[in-house]
Amino acid sequence: MKEILLPRVRTSRWLTVGWQGLSILMALLFTTLVLLLTGAPPLEAYRQILEGAFGSFKRATDILVAWVPLMLVTSGLLLTFTAGLWNIGVEGQIVLGAIATTGVVRALQHTDLPPPIILVMALLAGMAGGAAWAGLVGLLKVYGGVHEIFGGLGLNFVATTLILWLIFGPWKRPGIGSMSGTEPFPERLMLPTLPGLRLSPWALGMALLSVALVYVLLRNTYFGLRLKAIGKNLRAAHLLGVPTTRYLFLALLGCGAMAGLAGSIQVTAVYHRLIPPISSGYGYLGLLVAMLANYRVTWSVPVAFFFSALNIGSIQLPITLKLDSTLSGVMQGALVLFVLLMQGVRARWQAKTTVESDDGA
Repeated sequence: MKEILLPRVRTSRWLTVGWQGLSILMALLFTTLVLLLTGAPPLEAYRQILEGAFGSFKRATDILVAWVPLMLVTSGLLLTFTAGLWNIGVEGQIVLGAIATTGVVRALQHTDLPPPIILVMALLAGMAGGAAWAGLVGLLKVYGGVHEIFGGLGLNFVATTLILWLIFGPWKRPGIGSMSGTEPFPERLMLPTLPGLRLSPWALGMALLSVALVYVLLRNTYFGLRLKAIGKNLRAAHLLGVPTTRYLFLALLGCGAMAGLAGSIQVTAVYHRLIPPISSGYGYLGLLVAMLANYRVTWSVPVAFFFSALNIGSIQLPITLKLDSTLSGVMQGALVLFVLLMQGVRARWQAKTTVESDDGA
């Protein structure tokens, strides 16, 4: 039996790699076509992206600076995707985490509490803020009958309005409200970074810990098994005795907490203040990473790194080629689009092959 099954497994894996490779090739061809239509040299554009991402040690560490919040958000989203939830409201959860963290820092910065205690409290407040905002999505879904996509999108707009009101209202700089954000935090209340770099080893450690935690939860616990059961068939899981409402809430709360932590890191380790675009689009980008990684924790790590490298590398394009840095977004979107397209083509091809083999038998 084993001798018959092993070749099939290997063939399936090689087919998966082949389909993924074809998706990447099509995305590159699409991006190349876009560059040609704009009159830009494709090879030079790709070279500049690589140079911008890996041209120096500092640039390489900047990739990790972007990878940390993206990986935190993606890890949280994997919980909700496993439970069959589309947590589009993750952008707002990042923002609420940043707001809660800023509120704690502002409230405690003039007290006699040790800075490490204030930072820990601020990070925990950020996680609580993100979790609470995600909990609202759950309440709207369970008790209001509002789909999580629409509830999340609505709360994203509320979060955006709230952060603008705070920056231009109660938390504005003395005598002026500015898009540059609130007053910078005192240096002692910033997460420590490596000398001469923007990378905080503490932030990197929290991102790695989140990956490990989600991996263990989804792979080696009853919690993960029940989330998978709910994601596969909510009604069947309920009939089998799984408390579906509780687990849906837990998945949302866990995702919100990680998104809130990403917002906390943005204000304490990257910008050192609260600014209007504090989420930097990591919520929506995390959705793309999770889909491209096929909702697998191990694959999401390199995919998130690749997306982060594109973001950092594309900063070089306006300087050298007068191209907009949003070209990286075109590549990212095209990559996800073609991966999903190839998954659909592959599913239809496999279904057709199965039918033909059954007819032949």
